[in-house]
Amino acid sequence: MSLPRIAVSIGDPAGVGAEIILKALANRDLIEIAEWIVVGDDAALKAVAPHYRLHADPRIRFAEIGALDSAQPVRLGELAAEYGAAAIRYVRAATEMCLAGEADAMVTAPLNKEAVVLSGQSFSGHTEYIAHLCGATVSRMLLASDKLATVHVSTHIALEQACNLDRKHIVRTIELGAEAMRLMLGRSPHIGVCGLNPHAGEHNLFGRQDSEVIAPAVEEAKRLGFDCSGPHSPDAIFIRGVRKEFDLIVAMYHDQGHIPMKLIDFEETVNISLGIPIIRTSVDHGTAFDIAGQDRADCRNMRAAMRMAVKMASGRLHSAAAEHAAATQGVR
Repeated sequence: MSLPRIAVSIGDPAGVGAEIILKALANRDLIEIAEWIVVGDDAALKAVAPHYRLHADPRIRFAEIGALDSAQPVRLGELAAEYGAAAIRYVRAATEMCLAGEADAMVTAPLNKEAVVLSGQSFSGHTEYIAHLCGATVSRMLLASDKLATVHVSTHIALEQACNLDRKHIVRTIELGAEAMRLMLGRSPHIGVCGLNPHAGEHNLFGRQDSEVIAPAVEEAKRLGFDCSGPHSPDAIFIRGVRKEFDLIVAMYHDQGHIPMKLIDFEETVNISLGIPIIRTSVDHGTAFDIAGQDRADCRNMRAAMRMAVKMASGRLHSAAAEHAAATQGVR
């Protein structure tokens, strides 16, 4: 089976994206497991090239997008509409490569939401934008590491909105999370579902969403065959996950899942988009404008995201090859 082809978008040109990608691809072990397509502008790579350069290796190629004026040096660490617009073009190009079959998965370096909005585009996050490009109406964000995984019922919306829970939305989140974990684990996951309120509502003392929305959603998921329980008190469920009682935690909103996951394993936690027809992984940190261009950015999270993309793409290619072989055998 041929090596998977992975498109890697460099994110905001003024951030640390280009640096962490070049640092990651300085690792020969990483180069050897895939064909890499770095999607961005040469000007952004030149801004950090004094420290790191792309290897002259046939498994690495550069896709020049032309979103930046090549005659102008990139102003590292600066919030700018032009850089937000460029970052979006890189994401779109990588997504289109996957949809066209030119890449088997994509990895995204961080962009800056404010810079994107300054460019005149409506934007709430990578996950939602890529889902829109793919024509997907349902998407979720999964954070995964070797220690634990968490899928979110909602992500980039106001907390006030996130508290307006919907039973079917929670059940679908459990389904998508379970499907992804089954690919990673080779078995059905043990799933713990967070409550929304302190102590999961404590018998309606602190709110009724836990008993009236989350608990019925968990019961429905059980009837569908998923190994899940809850709602559990949000302040204790993650330590139970670390202790291997659960493989997957279902968080009700962005920070409920992100804060503990970043504390548990910041460097190795990968952001994975669910509910879309392509494979997309990402780092779980921002553009780090404060250290951009200083050769201080840590590439471990990018390396983990790239390895996860290869793992998932290889699994999908293997499954497709097996299905083709079975179909061919059936014809004979």
